[in-house]
Amino acid sequence: MLRMIVKGTVFRWRRLMLSGLAVMLGVTFVAGALILTATLGGSYTDVARRVQAGTDVVVSSADPISAAGVPAALTARLATVDGVAAATGVVSADGARLIGASGKVVSSPDQARLGVSWPGLGRAAQLRDGRGPGLDTEIAISAALARTAGVRVGDQAAVLTLRPKRTFTVVGVFDYPDTEQQVVAFTEPVAQTVMLGAPGAYSSISVAARAGVSAPELRQRVAEALGSGYRVRTGEQVSIADGADRGRSLSLTNDLLLGFAGVALFVGAFLILNTFSMLVAQRTRELALLRAMGASRRQLIGSVLAEAALVGFAGSVAGLAAGIGVGALVARAPLVVPGSAVGAAFAVGLLVTMLAALVPARHAARVPPIAALRDTEAPERPLTRLTVAGAVVFAAGAGLLGFGYAGGSASLLLGGVGAGFAGTVMLTPAAARPAAGLIGWVFAWSVPGRLARLNARRNPRRTAATAAALMVGVALLAGISTVFVSATTSVGRLVEDQVRADLMISGDANGAGRAGFDPAVLTRIAALPGVQAVTGLGEGGADIDGQRAYVETVTDVPALRDMLGLTVAAGRIGTLAADQILVDERNVTAAGPHVGDRVTVRLPRGEARQYTLAGVYTDTDLLNGWLLPASAAAGFRSGQPTQAFVRLRPGADAAAAKQQLTTLLADSPEVVVSDRAAYTAQQNAKADRLLRIVQLLLALAVVIAVLGIVNTVALSVLERTRELGLLRAVGLHRVQTMLMTAAEATVISIFGALLGVLTGAALGAATVRALQTQGVTDLVVPLDRMGAYLGLAVVTGVLASLPPAARAARLNVLRAIAHD
Repeated sequence: MLRMIVKGTVFRWRRLMLSGLAVMLGVTFVAGALILTATLGGSYTDVARRVQAGTDVVVSSADPISAAGVPAALTARLATVDGVAAATGVVSADGARLIGASGKVVSSPDQARLGVSWPGLGRAAQLRDGRGPGLDTEIAISAALARTAGVRVGDQAAVLTLRPKRTFTVVGVFDYPDTEQQVVAFTEPVAQTVMLGAPGAYSSISVAARAGVSAPELRQRVAEALGSGYRVRTGEQVSIADGADRGRSLSLTNDLLLGFAGVALFVGAFLILNTFSMLVAQRTRELALLRAMGASRRQLIGSVLAEAALVGFAGSVAGLAAGIGVGALVARAPLVVPGSAVGAAFAVGLLVTMLAALVPARHAARVPPIAALRDTEAPERPLTRLTVAGAVVFAAGAGLLGFGYAGGSASLLLGGVGAGFAGTVMLTPAAARPAAGLIGWVFAWSVPGRLARLNARRNPRRTAATAAALMVGVALLAGISTVFVSATTSVGRLVEDQVRADLMISGDANGAGRAGFDPAVLTRIAALPGVQAVTGLGEGGADIDGQRAYVETVTDVPALRDMLGLTVAAGRIGTLAADQILVDERNVTAAGPHVGDRVTVRLPRGEARQYTLAGVYTDTDLLNGWLLPASAAAGFRSGQPTQAFVRLRPGADAAAAKQQLTTLLADSPEVVVSDRAAYTAQQNAKADRLLRIVQLLLALAVVIAVLGIVNTVALSVLERTRELGLLRAVGLHRVQTMLMTAAEATVISIFGALLGVLTGAALGAATVRALQTQGVTDLVVPLDRMGAYLGLAVVTGVLASLPPAARAARLNVLRAIAHD
């Protein structure tokens, strides 16, 4: 039996190849995601170890809020600890943005832009050209930054930090352990001032142990000598923590890739199910002969599952190899192939293939021995049970959606979406025959078209399974497009309805936070003849009554109230005294705080202060959290405003005013001036980029669905070899044979795409309703994109049919008629 299974699989390898390819694509995503995460995670830790080379113990502040680091005087105190060979102060903080030769800030969307003290780099930097900075007007930069910025030794380069733009002379270029890291090295006093805002302080202190003293032992001694208030770790502990911090940025990518792997495998399961169902149907007489020769039902089930296992194993091997290749190509680091990637590749590939083949295997076991005497395949089973079950599941989903809409429950809505989707898949076979007949009517004006219509209706299960694979991909594309377009439209409506400012100033968000600009610019803006009012906002983290919180400072609260349409929930919203604070309703509970209460606020710089709650404003989607007076900005890591709203006088020229503001902000190239439309586009930019990535990845599901159409039509041609020969014998031309096959594939494609568009629109609508509390208030169905998906399905259906159609046209008439 085993020899027969192997020989049968080898004999039918062409028919099984596309199923194996579908498994391979899904496994590639799974293996690639796990390999990429492990490789980059390991490389991040290795880089962190090289950065900490020569460091046995690191001392830093234990206060997560404080931006001042540790006092420089601590180095002398550490030098007296038994076992310490040297203690070196280190300044290293995110936020050093170099302006390149193009006049624009060198961007680094995925990494911090470090500003460091040259002595603190230690062994981490190796000079490639020039020397380290010796004067306060000099800097050295990493090779990666020099390459990206187009800057060389001897050039003048401006740098943006906590302080306004300042120009330095580049005196050195150095290699850094992380070859892609952008690093600007200053002299120690300059680094302390521009990166920490605290002369006489360090980010941390690097401690080297004397010979014979281990790092853990020295850490214990230093911790006992310093007591509480400081965080003392070994260099290895810091390396592992830093590597893990950077590795967390991979979690979204990893989850995204695994999610699309699931989609790919789910769609691939339809292809596998259809392939084995057709193979079982075509082998009816062969299976019946095996039964007649004594094979048991269990052996027949085992033979089909074993064949599926071979396909799944081959697809898993190919997918794992492809995943390793993807990991090596993307990571560009020493490759790490964890055991979890290998195990997941084979477990997922084999499991999905065998589960998809289980139903056809059971059908194979039900073939009676008497079927060996028949010339026809086993009759098609009735759809009654499947239709009833699908109707029940669909009705349950509709009920959940109804209750979810009525009660605004996101969990009920999403549960209804899942049940409705499953019910739709189960009802697809029942809808296949009438739908194929209706769609096929378009082609019924010709003989090939009428034959294609009959072929598509002949086996509704097969048509439904093929169309369902395409439906899944198109439904996800349509649903996600609906959600994203609705979200971006909601943002535009929000800006239009709530923002009463004419111009908005906003810094680019990257790394340590949003880029700021000189506070003096606000005064100059207010003095412009066309400006009626201007208000600026700063931002940062704080500790409020012992809880971490996000706070903003406001230069002109009445102007902000008018331009963002803030309404009073309690107290008043007016000019804030130096000891007053505002908060939104979301941060107020029955226990308080209430208007008039005192709250303790501790900012990154300075001591904790008491503020009186002057008012509570109604929740808004554009502004939330705690609002402090402008005088509190000095307590932030950067005292610069990061946003501003400007209202113009009636009749003022908005374009001219925008140009004037842009000129005033010339020293802040990361800060842009926008009107309402540009501001809306800026807010939606990340969502638009994410949508493009999602659409690109979901295209994989459509590709697998197309493979399913190719496989179904190809096996259908093989199954109807004798029938095609008879049609050719009675006068059907080769071109007509190709048109018939292409029309059949097109009918299936349109059926699947229509189901996908309708299901996706419903899925998207329910998701938008579930996100209503998150500010997605406008439901917009992107009809243009839906039409594009439908058109794409028609084109792919035609293209998918070409190879099997050509094969059908090339059949030898006499051999086809004699085919058994």
